[in-house]
Amino acid sequence: MPAREFDVALYGASGFTGRQTVAYFARHAPAGLRWAIAGRNRAKLEAVRAEVGGRAAAAPVLVAEGHDQPALDDIASRSRVVLSTAGPFAVYGTPLVDACVRFGTQYVDISGETAWVRGLIDRYHARAAAEGTRIVPCCGFDSVPSDIGTLLLARHVQAALGAPCAEVRAYFQLYGGLNGGTIATSLTMAESESARLMDEPFLLDPPHPRPHWQVERSRDVTSPRREPELGAWVGPFLMAPTNTRVVRRSAALFAGWGEPYGPDFVYQEFQKYDPPLAPAKAAAMTALVALIRSALRSPLARRLAAPLLPKPGTGPSPRVLERGWFTCELWGTAPDGRRARAFIRQQGDPSNRATVLFLCESALALAVDGEALPGGRARGGVLTPATALGDVLAERLRRAGVEIEVGS
Repeated sequence: MPAREFDVALYGASGFTGRQTVAYFARHAPAGLRWAIAGRNRAKLEAVRAEVGGRAAAAPVLVAEGHDQPALDDIASRSRVVLSTAGPFAVYGTPLVDACVRFGTQYVDISGETAWVRGLIDRYHARAAAEGTRIVPCCGFDSVPSDIGTLLLARHVQAALGAPCAEVRAYFQLYGGLNGGTIATSLTMAESESARLMDEPFLLDPPHPRPHWQVERSRDVTSPRREPELGAWVGPFLMAPTNTRVVRRSAALFAGWGEPYGPDFVYQEFQKYDPPLAPAKAAAMTALVALIRSALRSPLARRLAAPLLPKPGTGPSPRVLERGWFTCELWGTAPDGRRARAFIRQQGDPSNRATVLFLCESALALAVDGEALPGGRARGGVLTPATALGDVLAERLRRAGVEIEVGS
């Protein structure tokens, strides 16, 4: 790549999540890293720079509206890596990705919009793969714990048990809030004509035939149940329709490169409930998840709810940001039934604090650790956290304070 003026450009830096990425870089970016803040409004960007202060005070400001292609081209052409928090990505994201692909600029974002990602794959994967450009959506809470956790666990099963990994199941527990940008994205996804695509279990996979049983075991969870092997009640997880598609794409890409998790690999995820009253909690949350999904698909319900919901640029209180947390417990199974376990935990609101950490460390991995990334510098395409960043990101997360354990 020719020399660039900036190592990383933080696009969307004046939004709720974007402001947190600026603060993260001000605290944690390596000395000498050249980074800039970017977005649609110069006055707001300068206000963020002044509010964060410290190392952010010296960050250059780059201005580009979401559909101003020449201005977005300017950002991409001057940067080695672009980090974007400017959603909804189906509305604002494609021109920036287009610029990154044309200029060979690495890209990460926090999108969980799988139908939009499917469009990126169809439009840009072949060129980005041929030119070694990593385009990596879904680098927030959607879907780093699921994807990196599955990678670590599947490789552990192979190494420690000497067998392929036939299946991984992930069980989430969490506490936190939502920001207005996430809600706006959910409404946009529900309103789009491509919303029906999100029900496809293998939406992000390269096309190939699958056995019927694999398809059936990959359908989204819709009812609560007791998991005897886990000794706990579980039910549908609201983020699973994004996370499962990302993990399955990782498995399919690795298989295509001759590094499969296991033949006809199956991945599924759930929300887990602790006693007391775990069955009742699972039933109540299952009903709530079904209600949310139904409401999102109803134009009338969306219109009635929109004025009552947090607006873009707003988010949880500092207390919720600090007191939030999540755990992701993953169980991997070999074909002979032997099992291994991985565990990921992070203190801080999942959709905001954890997302910012995952996203920023993903961008820093691209900017700093190029030679060590999976596949070396030649790997490119519309990738996933596991296939683009892999063990490099896992180690970065450990150093940043994320608890990650893997064992038999």
